[in-house]
Amino acid sequence: MKTFQFLVIVVFLALASFIAYAYDPSPLQDYCVATNDTELGVFVNGNFCKDPKDVTSDDFFYPELLNPLDIDNQLGFNAIFVFVDKFPGLNTLGISLAYAEFAPRGVAPPHIHPRGSEIIIVLEGTIFIGFVVSDQNNNTFFYKVLGRGDVFLIPIAQVHFAYNIGNTTATALVAYNSQNPGVTVISNAIFGSNPPINPYILAKAFQLNIDVIEYLQSGF
Repeated sequence: MKTFQFLVIVVFLALASFIAYAYDPSPLQDYCVATNDTELGVFVNGNFCKDPKDVTSDDFFYPELLNPLDIDNQLGFNAIFVFVDKFPGLNTLGISLAYAEFAPRGVAPPHIHPRGSEIIIVLEGTIFIGFVVSDQNNNTFFYKVLGRGDVFLIPIAQVHFAYNIGNTTATALVAYNSQNPGVTVISNAIFGSNPPINPYILAKAFQLNIDVIEYLQSGF
């Protein structure tokens, strides 16, 4: 019996370790400001790290995140993603953020963040937001209409979108539990891949006429 309990504990700890490694690594020092200079980088933890003696307050500062964005485009949407590539001080800290603006009827198209969960807070306007979970959970669609101050959570790697249902510009602040959660827009990945996916495959998969698929691919 004791042997069995010991094996259960070992398996549990092994699984816990595996789950832990599925997310950003735990930092091994107080900070690890990312640098592209591999000759001067002295530690490695996600990215090469700047030598601590060269770190300044500016490495932990990002200016004017809430500046207006250009939303005069096909989607009526724009966002600035502040990941580790733009904010080196985020390296190894397991966090990042974004600021988004929506024109009236603007949409953040269906997309995923493959390496991070997301939490969004609406600053102004009214946004309809939702995500669809996997086949394992019957492709259930969870959604809400968010107003100023409302918060919504998107679990890691789930397909989601946001749509401004109001008549004024909407803005939102987004936080992620990864220094580099990534962004994959579904339509871009499917119809704008490089090289293109064979249109016969997509026509079969989406049960559409191949002319429709080729038209969608031509847009990219």
